[in-house]
Amino acid sequence: MKILVSANGFGGATSKSGVLAIPLVAATGTSASRDTAHLAEVDRRSGGGLTALRNVDDASTKRFAFATAAAGSLPAEQLLFAGLGSAETLDRQTLLRWAAAVTRRLAGRDVRRLAIDATPIVAALKGDAPALYANGGASFGPGLDARTKERLDAGVLAVELVVRGVIEGSFHEGLDGKGHVENFPAPLDLLEILLPSSCDIAAAKAAVRRSEIIADGTVRTKRWSNRPANEMSPLGIAEEARDRARAVGLRARIIGAKELERMGAGMLLAVGRGSDNPPCLVVLSGGAPRGRDPLGRRLAMVGKGVCFDTGGISIKPADGMEEMKMDKNGAIAVIEAAATVAQLDPGRVIHAVAACVENMPSGHATRPGDVVTALNGKRVEITNTDAEGRLILGDALHFAERDLGATHLIDVATLTGIAYSAFGGEVAGSCGTNPEFLAETHLAARRAGEVYWPYPLADAYAKNMETWSADMQNSGTREASLIRSGLFLREFTTVPWVHLDIAGTAYRRSNAPWAGRGSTGAAHSTLVELAMGGGVRR
Repeated sequence: MKILVSANGFGGATSKSGVLAIPLVAATGTSASRDTAHLAEVDRRSGGGLTALRNVDDASTKRFAFATAAAGSLPAEQLLFAGLGSAETLDRQTLLRWAAAVTRRLAGRDVRRLAIDATPIVAALKGDAPALYANGGASFGPGLDARTKERLDAGVLAVELVVRGVIEGSFHEGLDGKGHVENFPAPLDLLEILLPSSCDIAAAKAAVRRSEIIADGTVRTKRWSNRPANEMSPLGIAEEARDRARAVGLRARIIGAKELERMGAGMLLAVGRGSDNPPCLVVLSGGAPRGRDPLGRRLAMVGKGVCFDTGGISIKPADGMEEMKMDKNGAIAVIEAAATVAQLDPGRVIHAVAACVENMPSGHATRPGDVVTALNGKRVEITNTDAEGRLILGDALHFAERDLGATHLIDVATLTGIAYSAFGGEVAGSCGTNPEFLAETHLAARRAGEVYWPYPLADAYAKNMETWSADMQNSGTREASLIRSGLFLREFTTVPWVHLDIAGTAYRRSNAPWAGRGSTGAAHSTLVELAMGGGVRR
């Protein structure tokens, strides 16, 4: 898809588009006054199309409300009025989803050229929209102000989010099954974003490539995560990761089962023991082997890659088990995040470690009550084989710190069902050992358009992991089980560490205006922002 950024609004359009999307913002104050003249021009040139719409539907500005109209003398075959909601609540996630929803609205139509009128968006952002501020304006999570002093360039931000949203909204592979592919739009040949002449067009054009790279990584994360377990084994992930690393200039190392055994990665091996597909550790690295990034750190991203999770001997209920092919989302997110960073800043120091395994019941499977030795030497009693994610992450985290020399660790995992119960499908959970690094991660997430909510690592609950037969157990009572999952992982780190539990946000179970069923690509863009320094206050 070719992407153009044009100045001077409709007058700057390079050609006539199939569809011209007009955002409708419910605005007050300065943002409303800035937009009045522009919308009057839309109404005049469309032959009163906007007036007719508002006479029929007072809710035309409601978020994800759509209506079509004749284009008149505007540079398009048809207009698509698309409600964006209130300017006062316009954050980055909303704008991303709006652009994706516009694209998905083209389903079943042979539209190859899409233009988006960004003037109302820029007007809303230049008001007091939360999205314009350096932290992304999300109102979730303590420890960060809702707004910081720095305000970003409205035109550049509009381009970044629209480009990402359109590319992500164009993705449809595997979302609704082979029989429903025709209900999704064909790939666009051209996207043109029409900006007002007051914008910094050169900076906006420069932002296109960055946004394309990030969006492509998110789409790759979705596509890869959606693949079924019979097409994606642990070594299958390793092969794909090696090819991806080669394409973007990263170094790849695949640590197989025999080497893991020599290393003493007892927890990772214990999880994979029941499967005919052996486990592995996938390591991608960029930059100087012992170098540091511009922030003076050596960041390692660690991901949970359970290609299929039956629960092992502690087997899961049959209902919904097909969703367990999504238990590899964390691993895919860190692999693709490293690849994205390598394209944005070749040579930047970055590490990704994906612990890849299948958790299956068999005569060789680990049993509840078995005791294994972790890579860091701790003895762990496995009381629940369905609490397998923390086992493989524990060994992977210690490896990243010990062998890669990581100074900062972040792990991503569909770790606990309780995270979905607690936070739902819109907010992911987080915890960490270093308040500054945790705040940096939250800020990066807000800039990326994602939301995480922190929970405490309360030491009072550590007693629930005590056992007479080992240093600790991997599970326990239901009390504070979410907190205890973090406390368990903490035992395998000594440097600043953050854990992201995306069990609720990684997988969409029903269609939404901006996305279909399947992987959401959760955490990918947050990891990229974090690695690129987007979580540091400016």
